[in-house]
Amino acid sequence: MKNKLTTLILLLALLFVPTASAHAQSPNGGDVFLLGQNYTLASGETLDGSLAVVGGNVMIEEGATVNGDVVVVGGNLKINGDVNGDAAIIGGNLTISAEVDGDIVIVGGQAVLTETAVVDGNVSTIGGQLEKEPGAEITGTITNNAPPVDVPDVPGVPTVPDAPNPPEVSVKPVFDGAFSTLWAIFKVFGTALAVAGIGMLLTLFLQPQLERVADAVIRQPVLAGSFGMLALIVVPVATLVMVVTILLIPVAAILFFVVLPAAWLFGMVALGQEVGERFTKAINQIWSPVLSTGFGTFLLVLVVGFIGLIPCIGWLISFFVTLFALGGVTMTWFGTRNPPGRISTLREPSAVPVEIPPTS
Repeated sequence: MKNKLTTLILLLALLFVPTASAHAQSPNGGDVFLLGQNYTLASGETLDGSLAVVGGNVMIEEGATVNGDVVVVGGNLKINGDVNGDAAIIGGNLTISAEVDGDIVIVGGQAVLTETAVVDGNVSTIGGQLEKEPGAEITGTITNNAPPVDVPDVPGVPTVPDAPNPPEVSVKPVFDGAFSTLWAIFKVFGTALAVAGIGMLLTLFLQPQLERVADAVIRQPVLAGSFGMLALIVVPVATLVMVVTILLIPVAAILFFVVLPAAWLFGMVALGQEVGERFTKAINQIWSPVLSTGFGTFLLVLVVGFIGLIPCIGWLISFFVTLFALGGVTMTWFGTRNPPGRISTLREPSAVPVEIPPTS
């Protein structure tokens, strides 16, 4: 599970660990986070840490070594050196000509393994394609959510009059599967853009409340998850009880279809605001709160959405993030009060000293 969730691990690192500056100038300086910039690890250099690039291309030259995970969002990745970790690319192309000691995840892009490529792990593609040249080695399994299906020939069966029908039945699911995958990817992008836009509007009017919700989750993550689980249990039960009474059906509809989605949206924007702030600090930039919240919310929803497309285990990550979002909102009542055990969570300015005139 850990190997397939590289992108989410790096994103949550921005949210839950103390912020640190990106050391893009020094190949040995630890983790590297870049936004809208290209990155090249020259031959003979070693990067002891993870590498995450958003909106840029990455080149690992022959003779270079990365001792950590590599994540590229919206750019191309070329691995001509060795990578001792997992590699994930979203919305870009991947070319491997050396050894990767870890798993590889491709979302919405194409991967090419040349004849000298060696992948000591699993390869998973979501809405992408994998091209493996003769000589390339993959020790693990290859998973494709929309694999091509070869239509078998049926010679020597003259007694079956409808022999031409099997190709039509076999080709249709392939087209439907590919279309469903593309639609799921576009849906994730659309959701991320919509939530980011709403988050920018909320920041204009409710920034202190968003900060209080994010602060509650960061400082008390276990309690926030517990409150989120409680909300997911209590709200459906309360809705069912109201529906049984018939008279409270309108209230039940508002609670289930308005309040609960609004709480999730508010919580995701609050977490996205924290992600945006920590991301800008990590790259030594100063953005306006509206812009940083919009970008952080977009990045959070986008990555969680793509992780949710992974079969079997993707839903689990989305579920935990939902628990944190709902828990933070529930603990603070949409950021209008302090969570249990906290005296103050708002970032209020220090009190201005009052000058006392001297006595005559």
